[in-house]
Amino acid sequence: MNITLMNDAGLTKHVKVGFSWTTFFFGFFPALFRGDLKWAAIMFIISLAAGSFTFGIGSGVTGIVFSFIYNKIYIKELIEKGYKPADENARRVLEQNQILSVVA
Repeated sequence: MNITLMNDAGLTKHVKVGFSWTTFFFGFFPALFRGDLKWAAIMFIISLAAGSFTFGIGSGVTGIVFSFIYNKIYIKELIEKGYKPADENARRVLEQNQILSVVA
């Protein structure tokens, strides 16, 4: 599911919630192209370290793990930088995926 996040200056980011197929197929490159250099470096180093001891199999395993968690990490970092859900649907999706807490 795709949602839109917006900051106070009016800049918007369209992000996908859930499994990251691009991370699954391309590893750390989606993070690099999004400008998320910290997580691109973390994914590259972990993949390199795991792959070097397991003849490359560990690299594939870390790719699968990051495919499940990277989009959530990216959205949380955008929220920390001041981005907010652009509409009520985006807020509901983030609450359902336990990225935002439900406000009572």
